[in-house]
Amino acid sequence: MPGADSPSVLIVTVTHNTGEVLRAFLRSARTATAQPAQIVVVDNASADTTVEREACAEFGAEFLALDENLGYGGGIEEGVRHGSSDAEFLVIANPDVEFSPGSVDELVRVLRERPAAGSAGPRILNVDGTVYPSARSLPSLRTGVGHAIFGRIWPGNPWTRRYRGVDYESDAVRPVGWLSGACLVVRRDAYEQIGGFDTSYFMYFEDVDLGARLSKAAWANLYAPTASVVHTGAHSTSTASRRMEAVHHESAYRYLSRKYTGWYLLPVRVVLWVGLRVRQWWVTR
Repeated sequence: MPGADSPSVLIVTVTHNTGEVLRAFLRSARTATAQPAQIVVVDNASADTTVEREACAEFGAEFLALDENLGYGGGIEEGVRHGSSDAEFLVIANPDVEFSPGSVDELVRVLRERPAAGSAGPRILNVDGTVYPSARSLPSLRTGVGHAIFGRIWPGNPWTRRYRGVDYESDAVRPVGWLSGACLVVRRDAYEQIGGFDTSYFMYFEDVDLGARLSKAAWANLYAPTASVVHTGAHSTSTASRRMEAVHHESAYRYLSRKYTGWYLLPVRVVLWVGLRVRQWWVTR
């Protein structure tokens, strides 16, 4: 049995040349939960980890430096393995997230009250107060192709609207297909049952895949806007936006091509591949 001082919550984040942004994350994590919590910061082979190490020492977080960049899901996996096995809930979040006071406790409450739920995600706000679409339906081939081809040149197209089709105005807790890996809480039993993140996704779509596998294992993914966090921006990828756009499209193709494996769907997968390349060309031209 876990001891009285064992953490019930394990907070894991992954850094890569993150710098000072981590301090705000760790400062806000202090007020995000009143439960015993352990924080593990996993660094994906940053050029210089001085600032991150100092921030961890200041706020009592554990720092785990990796010799190579394993990607987001791979870094989270290392953090979960490093952290306490007694933690009942795993908080997975980007280092450029700032938690609202009590936000983790609220997500844990939602999961405790709903034993069939495997994950819960908060309302994620941009720095200007707008809502980031962090809870969505699982993408289909039709939606994926339409969104890939028309998402940038015709933002109001029906496929993109369907892809982003969660009502963010309501405060009701409700099931969704998947939750953004920028911030979510996962029940550890559910996480371990499905084998955690698929580390073949270096970045992007590892959260879509996680939500899909939780659903397949009969765990619900819940959007819980009663909790909120602020996402300040993708600091670690902002200097390599073109390369990250290519990685995003590769991950999208990997997810959809694995979901639709029948030989008779080969022509559709070819169309998807072409659509993703068109979208990439439009963004990077």
